[in-house]
Amino acid sequence: MKKVFAILLTMTMALSLLAACGGSKSQEQPAANSTQTEQPAQTQPAALSGAVALNGSTSMEKVVGALGEQFMSDNSGVSVTYDATGSGAGIEAASNGSADIGLSSRALKDEEKSSGLVGTTVALDGIAVIVNPANKVADLTVEQIAKIFTGEITDWSQLGGAAGTISCIGREAGSGTRDGFESITGTKDACKMDQELTSTGAVIEAVAGNPNAIGYASLSALKDTVKAVTVGGVECTEDTVLDGSYAIQRPFVFVTKDGAALSAQAQAFFDFATSSAANDLIRAAGAVPVA
Repeated sequence: MKKVFAILLTMTMALSLLAACGGSKSQEQPAANSTQTEQPAQTQPAALSGAVALNGSTSMEKVVGALGEQFMSDNSGVSVTYDATGSGAGIEAASNGSADIGLSSRALKDEEKSSGLVGTTVALDGIAVIVNPANKVADLTVEQIAKIFTGEITDWSQLGGAAGTISCIGREAGSGTRDGFESITGTKDACKMDQELTSTGAVIEAVAGNPNAIGYASLSALKDTVKAVTVGGVECTEDTVLDGSYAIQRPFVFVTKDGAALSAQAQAFFDFATSSAANDLIRAAGAVPVA
């Protein structure tokens, strides 16, 4: 009897051992399967390549140059080109598709908007009224400026300066700077200028070389070869343009065509230039960021 009991006990222990081993194997199986599960591969965005063509305002040269240089540094496969033709030509280039983005240093007119163009303000810019550094006149009102450019005031002695016939120098028809200046001063189609020049730089150079000259130029383009007078006692600076206290100012605008998709590289440049990431570059170029 003892022998039978011993045999039964041995069989029971063996069955228990087999059950324990089987249970252990089934519990480990899920862990084994989990180690074989592969995570989906992370896809990297394709690098940008190609060209971005910009066309328009000469006053936006410094701002656009700084933005383009940084964008190309960040995207080595992209080339940003800039054709300084004036605001009118830039708006037309955006309209006919010869440029990815048109550049205008004035707001779009109602008829331009109705034709399908969209204007996005990138920055604000003061239009500085400039004279030769030798000129003693330091401040003018908007009304006095208007009278100078329409020929009602013709000599600097009428304004407290040394005697000398005033020489008015401005931009050509179609210039955004001219349009902004004339709109704000109320002199549209009434200015009497001795010289009409095709770039902001040319106006600055002409005023720098003529002791009796007066002109206007973008704040972002100013050089120490000319003197910017205060207007109504307010200096043309980033702060006074931003808070609106400086009277003669205008927007820097990116012009695109409604419904026409930009290329990937042009859209990326547009997004960068209109974001807060571009603020320091815009500010360093002499304009006032708005993002």
